[in-house]
Amino acid sequence: MEIVLKIDQRKKEAKALIEYLKNLPFVEIENMSNKKRYNTQTEKAIDDARVGKTYATSLEELRKQLYS
Repeated sequence: MEIVLKIDQRKKEAKALIEYLKNLPFVEIENMSNKKRYNTQTEKAIDDARVGKTYATSLEELRKQLYS
């Protein structure tokens, strides 16, 4: 069974806890700030939208694309 903890690393107590947990043989720590939240295609779409690489479309055109 796995348990996921989210720890705010800005506090010294949190840093101490993380260091303690790193030394336990049955604990695996994964830094989530480096991990992408979405798949590659979605990440690219988000990045494109941020820099303005988008185009306007009508609701009718969107429905055609989704349902065809």
